[in-house]
Amino acid sequence: MSQELKSDSGVAHKLLQSGIIFSAANFLALAIGYGFQAIVSRQLGGTSGEYGLVLTTITFIGFLGLPMAIATQAVTHYIARFHFSGDDARLHGLLAGCRKFLFHITMAGSLAAILLVKPLGNYFNIPRTSLTVIALVCVLANLWGSYMTVLCQGLGWFKRLALIALLAAILRILFGGLTTRIWPIAEWAVAASTVMLLANLVLLFWKKDFPRRTKAAVSPWDSEFVQFLVVSVACVGGGWIFSQGDQLVANKFFSKADIDAYGPAGLLARTLPTVSGPLLTVLFTHRSGRQHHHGNDLREQLKLLGIYAFALVFGAACLFLLKNFALHLLGRNTLQAAGMIAPLSVTMIFVGLLQALGTWALASRWTKISLLYGVLGVAYWLALLAFGKSPAELLHLMPVAAGIAFVILFVFWLIAMGKGKISQPTEC
Repeated sequence: MSQELKSDSGVAHKLLQSGIIFSAANFLALAIGYGFQAIVSRQLGGTSGEYGLVLTTITFIGFLGLPMAIATQAVTHYIARFHFSGDDARLHGLLAGCRKFLFHITMAGSLAAILLVKPLGNYFNIPRTSLTVIALVCVLANLWGSYMTVLCQGLGWFKRLALIALLAAILRILFGGLTTRIWPIAEWAVAASTVMLLANLVLLFWKKDFPRRTKAAVSPWDSEFVQFLVVSVACVGGGWIFSQGDQLVANKFFSKADIDAYGPAGLLARTLPTVSGPLLTVLFTHRSGRQHHHGNDLREQLKLLGIYAFALVFGAACLFLLKNFALHLLGRNTLQAAGMIAPLSVTMIFVGLLQALGTWALASRWTKISLLYGVLGVAYWLALLAFGKSPAELLHLMPVAAGIAFVILFVFWLIAMGKGKISQPTEC
């Protein structure tokens, strides 16, 4: 028993250490990404509307990539589960089976993206065919590159993930900065999001560490995996809607001038959950991989949540105080953009807290709470589409709607904790 507690203590310590290292590296990558935005924003001009198109198209790419994001979340959960349990035979068989599953999802996602990119582009007011084509190429590249991320996250290779993030940010700023200097149009800035995916090739240096291939592939398609995949649809989809859906709403209804102000303000506000997001990635992998959560495990998980919540609030305060400076670096320091920072920051605090609860619920296999998170996300987006047709309307609605969603989810999360589900995840 004492040996088990020592093991739990070591794993818990590594959890917190990995979370801090991964977050620090991603913070640096985010700073480089902010440099990319500052360079591209200035080189695309202040009033052309091109920079707003860059932000909208990148958001659109994330929307089209949701099927793979959902699949990778589910696969990561099960890779982590068997990796941390020490069940190597089952892990290797599962990895072989998941390769086939991810291949089929990639093929289906690619076909869906090809079919949907034009009609959805028209609905969300993407004005040029060239932008939708580049968005499609980026989506396909993301689909085919997602397996590396799943493998790293599921096996707990967070330092390698951090290195990839840094290399990707460097590739993006070099390519995007050079091409938009020569050709100042949105297409080249968006293309940089495809080029950055080449950073995944660095994993070839650790090829010998990959789990060995096995002919005895284990199909992931048991009833539990199917149910977890359905829940992942709600959880991942809801998370994307809360954090990104407003940008597509703005592009659908706002004028070019309003989008040029809203886009940079939204970009800065979204850094609040983004910069702390790696803590949730580590939390998801660790909580997914442990059958029981008590003692040191639980304390370290709650510490991660506490650090995450503190980072959200502290970041929002810093952003509010430095909003003019941050907007100036982007070349977008206008009264209209500065006035949007406060409501967007409050919204993103609620969005970040919602993501934390949703991540905890999904990793714990709390089906009903995860589904509720997805339902709240859809309701939030429908409210924005119905009543957020001007900047003033959208900015008044977002913090209120996000706050209500957080209160609802938090109440149900507390009820689940009070029933003792905190000690052991329930099965789907």
